[in-house]
Amino acid sequence: MKLLCLGHAQVVEAEGEAKYQTHDLGSWLETSANQVESMADHVIRTVSHAMRVPKVIVLAIYDKLPSKEVKFSRHNVFLRDHHTCQYCRQVFSEGDLNLDHVVPRDKGGPTRWDNIVTSCFDCNNRKANKLPHEVNMFPKTPPRAPLWRPLFGFRRKGGIDDSWESFL
Repeated sequence: MKLLCLGHAQVVEAEGEAKYQTHDLGSWLETSANQVESMADHVIRTVSHAMRVPKVIVLAIYDKLPSKEVKFSRHNVFLRDHHTCQYCRQVFSEGDLNLDHVVPRDKGGPTRWDNIVTSCFDCNNRKANKLPHEVNMFPKTPPRAPLWRPLFGFRRKGGIDDSWESFL
């Protein structure tokens, strides 16, 4: 809404005979005013106006592309490894997982993408602070920094709104 009010975005009509027509804030207010009463759940109301919640917007301007670098975090390591222990290959919930240094810190292993894998508590305890070849425990997939955003393409339960299908 902020981008629409500032003129940095336009609403794209997602359905009906005017499909793909774009609107600025003023024309969206006019267009959606006729349909507000039948859509009680999907309406933004102010003191003097009511309009449909935009489902699809297009940016009119932007100043930079988002960074392709993925932030190193516990959650993102779990997403990279698909919540799978890299030693026993079982899938666990996030609360039952740990991060393991492939080359232990006390042997010079850094805490970064290419030395951290997801492990379950049992495998992490069994490996302890040993090198992989010392305990014959090698990660299923060699650790590396992902080249994607972890949540890009992630589909929640229940799918996505139908109005997005033609844009994805």
